[in-house]
Amino acid sequence: QLRLVESGGGLVQPGGSLRLSCAASGFTLDYYAIGWFRQAPGKEREGVSCISRSGISNDADSVKGRFTISRDNAKNTVYLQMNSLKPEDTAVYHCAAYLVTLRAPCGLTGQYTYWGQGTQVTVSS
Repeated sequence: QLRLVESGGGLVQPGGSLRLSCAASGFTLDYYAIGWFRQAPGKEREGVSCISRSGISNDADSVKGRFTISRDNAKNTVYLQMNSLKPEDTAVYHCAAYLVTLRAPCGLTGQYTYWGQGTQVTVSS
């Protein structure tokens, strides 16, 4: 069974940091572009950051300079390091994957095939 499982969410104060993990099972992430998306109550889903097979990232303007996506193919896991968190970062964060060629860039739109269930991130004092 192909699965993506997120972890690492929680409650953090403004200005704090969290690292989210996205672990794959049933398939190898090497052949996939991976993205992180978030959805806050009453808002549409938003693409946050993605990483291509070659390790090139693409970040939303709202998180540039604060969030960093990385991948460890040996562990079949992708990470999202979130620093300088703001209350407006509060949302359920999902990772997602789609099959892509080696040199293709990743995107933050809806071409993703596999989705995780999400992990809650709450930024509040």
